[in-house]
Amino acid sequence: MKLNRQEDGLYFADLIHSKQASAEEVVTESIRQIEEKNPSINAVIHNRFEKALKEARTKDFSNKPFAGVPILIKDLGQSLAGEPNTSGAKLFKNVISSQTSHYTQKLLDAGFIILGQTNTPEFGFKNITEPELYGPTRNPWDESYSPGGSSGGSSAAVASGMVPLAGASDGGGSIRIPASFTGLVGLKPTRGRTPIGPGSGRAWQGASIDFALTKSVRDTAAMLDVLQVIQASAAFQVPLFASGYQKELANHPTKKFRIAYSTQSPIRSSVSDEAKRAVLKTVKWLEEQGHIVEEKEPDIDGIDLMESYYLMNCGETTAVLEGIERSLGRDFTVEDMELVTWVMYHSGKKISAASYSNTIKSWDVAAEIMARFRESYDLYLTPATADSAPKVGTKWQSDSLMEKMAHIYEFNTEEQQKIVWDMFGDSLPVTPFGMQANLSGEPAISLPVHLTKEGLPLGVQFIAPKGKEHWLLHIGKDMEDAGLFI
Repeated sequence: MKLNRQEDGLYFADLIHSKQASAEEVVTESIRQIEEKNPSINAVIHNRFEKALKEARTKDFSNKPFAGVPILIKDLGQSLAGEPNTSGAKLFKNVISSQTSHYTQKLLDAGFIILGQTNTPEFGFKNITEPELYGPTRNPWDESYSPGGSSGGSSAAVASGMVPLAGASDGGGSIRIPASFTGLVGLKPTRGRTPIGPGSGRAWQGASIDFALTKSVRDTAAMLDVLQVIQASAAFQVPLFASGYQKELANHPTKKFRIAYSTQSPIRSSVSDEAKRAVLKTVKWLEEQGHIVEEKEPDIDGIDLMESYYLMNCGETTAVLEGIERSLGRDFTVEDMELVTWVMYHSGKKISAASYSNTIKSWDVAAEIMARFRESYDLYLTPATADSAPKVGTKWQSDSLMEKMAHIYEFNTEEQQKIVWDMFGDSLPVTPFGMQANLSGEPAISLPVHLTKEGLPLGVQFIAPKGKEHWLLHIGKDMEDAGLFI
């Protein structure tokens, strides 16, 4: 398989602007691609083709940066009024959104035409996309493998050529993981960079942020221009990048960066030789370009940080689901949700306010450590994932563990958190590199630089200081222009 990176979102916008093609023609072709490929890949779980074609025929796209370009949005937090809003969850299978999210509205304002929604694991909890509600999404590079998660439906849709780019979100690597597994560019912006809500000033206490999966660095820059915002109601804000990311990319040469790198897992799990090879060949290229590169990692306890992340997930899950349980007028049963959600929901009930507060404090400590690390290094390079994509249908929990998960309410708080850790014990080591940037709030990007001997993509990750997305774009564009992208 070979991605056509030339036909990105801006390519189709240019065709429409120059009248070499109409929005209707571009949308029609995208619909054809979805109808042809989706039956086997299962990336798109809901479509609005007739509405999209009508919009393509009737809307005025003058002066819109993505004039008439087709896009898919993630079925998690990226709501569109009148369309399903299930979050991949059995509990929400019949939910229709009453409002359009601020993120989705920004896409509409930019001229995008939304064709439908992409598959996601239930509530975005997993690093693979295999919800019971919709079934597994498959990797276009090899359909026996997963495209990752939680933005797996979006990554599969872009990598297969259904759409040039797609909406995605990242709460612990959920953009960068599928980008690594499917050969895409996956940026998680600085906390507070893109819109949130309505009805919420933060997502997962600021760990989660909406953005996109793209084929090219220039599309990533253009999406930052479209989505960057100072939102009065948001809990976290970051100054606008006033000069614009596309102009910055076009007009400024790359500075010579001080770059630290590591191939060690932050939770001290094993890292594949292929992932190490991807980083080391990137290091060699960086040194050839004159960057200062040193093997060094920040002094952060990755296991402690991951435990704090899981505790937050449990608390947030309970906060969401308790209100739904009350509205149903009955107690939930294990059949109402997937087993992972069941565990998170019941574990959150026993978490104290003090424990939750200390969890967030640990994130702030990690951010302080990274700020000191930045005194010596501009960028931090790691594998994006510790290995290439896992097989679809991989069993991640033993029968005995699943029995404990089903009876999670019988255990005390400490025992529950141990079960939560064990629940992700086999899957986390595949993707241990994503979470740190979510909790520190820094921007991070996965770049598609490596193909394994099995023919599967594998990315490397750069993390930059807060507000320095343009540094990531510069290094990414230089690597793209040098032919390092697969």
